[in-house]
Amino acid sequence: MASTATAPLTGRALLQKIKELSQLPRRETAKLCGYYTEHKNGEVRVNLTDFYDALLSAKGVELDPDGKRDGRGREASYRVSVHQNGQIVIGGTYTEAMGLKPGDLFEIKLGYKHIHLIQIDSTSPEADSDVDSEEE
Repeated sequence: MASTATAPLTGRALLQKIKELSQLPRRETAKLCGYYTEHKNGEVRVNLTDFYDALLSAKGVELDPDGKRDGRGREASYRVSVHQNGQIVIGGTYTEAMGLKPGDLFEIKLGYKHIHLIQIDSTSPEADSDVDSEEE
């Protein structure tokens, strides 16, 4: 179990403390600003990522204002690669952002160096004929 002795500094208080501690190394500065956890065995771990995020926020820089992450800590990049088996995986982050559900149908249109995915309305007659042809 880990605990932090004090609440980490944020905003103007953080910026002021950093100025006061400018002669110290980064890890020591982060620790003195409250960005560390102390474990039961006495081990202290400095949380530099949280410290840098708080510093950027205090300076008014928001790197990820929407907080778009896929639950595993990765961010959507809007770039994919072809896997060795020839497949291209879009991923849950994108399908969730579009409100797609399992079973939604798409028409694939190939162009020169591009692919268009066009969602088919499930109530259209096209959708019924596409599903029938897939089952045969």
